[in-house]
Amino acid sequence: MSLRNLPSIEQLLQQAQASIRAYGRPLVTQALRESLETIRADVRAGAEVPSNEQLLALAASRLAGWTHPTLEPVINATGVIIHTNLGRAPLSTSAIEAIQAVSAGYSSLEFDLNTGKRGSRLIHAEAVLQRLTGAEAAVVVNNNAAAILLTLSALANHKRAIIARGQMIEIGGSFRIPDVMKQSGAKLVEVGSTNKTHLRDYEEALSTISNSKPVVVRAHRSNFKIIGFTEEPSLKEICDLAHAHNAIVIDDLGSGTFFNVEKYGLTHEPTILESLAAGADVVTFSGDKLLGGPQAGIIIGKKTLLDKIKKHPLARAVRADKTCLAGISATLLHYLKDEAEREIPIWRMIAQTAESLKARAASWQQETGSGAVVPAESTVGGGSLPGENLPTFVLSLNIPKPDKFLAKLRQQSPAIIARTENDRVLFDPRTVLPEQDAVLVETLRQLLYSSQK
Repeated sequence: MSLRNLPSIEQLLQQAQASIRAYGRPLVTQALRESLETIRADVRAGAEVPSNEQLLALAASRLAGWTHPTLEPVINATGVIIHTNLGRAPLSTSAIEAIQAVSAGYSSLEFDLNTGKRGSRLIHAEAVLQRLTGAEAAVVVNNNAAAILLTLSALANHKRAIIARGQMIEIGGSFRIPDVMKQSGAKLVEVGSTNKTHLRDYEEALSTISNSKPVVVRAHRSNFKIIGFTEEPSLKEICDLAHAHNAIVIDDLGSGTFFNVEKYGLTHEPTILESLAAGADVVTFSGDKLLGGPQAGIIIGKKTLLDKIKKHPLARAVRADKTCLAGISATLLHYLKDEAEREIPIWRMIAQTAESLKARAASWQQETGSGAVVPAESTVGGGSLPGENLPTFVLSLNIPKPDKFLAKLRQQSPAIIARTENDRVLFDPRTVLPEQDAVLVETLRQLLYSSQK
């Protein structure tokens, strides 16, 4: 058979009505044209002319690939609670409802309902943050990297900015504190050594700066630790010294938390309230890590300084949208109403006991009829609490080709992301939402059954 036997586009369109209803005529036409081009090349190379049904199936495959979302929900069975690659913190029900409420129609994003005039989006979440932290003012931007850049640009441009060498950190995505400080226009002044910085190092640097309102920056090492022969002054000591020299203190907490995590058996993490109590003038932190909300950067502190930050030209470029503001406001209300541990998913995960996790893993084992329940460790993740683990129990499967099995898990809908250890595939119930248990178990049952055939 020759190329003359191939149907025309119009003939194929007549037979592709279902696809047209699903994808629209223009896209289906494009898929058919590209499919025909592929077939022509194959036929010229000696292949047989396919049937119309085969050609339509080829086009349908193209359409499915073009329109399949690259961002899709997954089940996180890795045991990494704040998993950066998997979207960090899952949102509370209230946060999701708040986002839906302002997204489904119009909202008062920049409209004052009391006066009927133009309002400001910068007020959203500010009152809750003021009441929650006691800070004079607050503003929400689109992430903490933006919060740091905006704060430094507004307060440290053309000024000396002092920071300890041990805090010249780089976090995920090659975000480097020294590069950000330079980008903001700040004149970097490094003090101390990598492992030891003394208060006298700050004193010496401040004593040599003659310009008004120099800046001292503390960057919390969120994703690594320096251990051994180390020393650094407390934030209060830094603030007292800086204020004696008429300097501004900016404390970048990175993740940021309202809870003392020691009660969960974890090493102490500096809290937002501790930073303010120590005397920091401006504090920045993330909304989507230990706070448990949507991606956001939060800046709190003295009103005179926050006013400068809000008015800076960069503020518009990094501003938060209505969905972020709605979600972060709802998340903050959980803390204000003393219900965060109950309502925010990451805190429910952190608070789970090893025994309750053992019971869930045992139920998975019973329902799948496979594997063993063994002790293991979960991690907080997300650049928070480096090296800190939580005891857990996992369902451990002995799979001949674990990497192949992990690939099959990722091809499911929803995809299931697990981890391997000693050639065994592990499923940690700590990071699997309870409502996902049934889907996880059924998927495992089907895959294990098919692998036994």
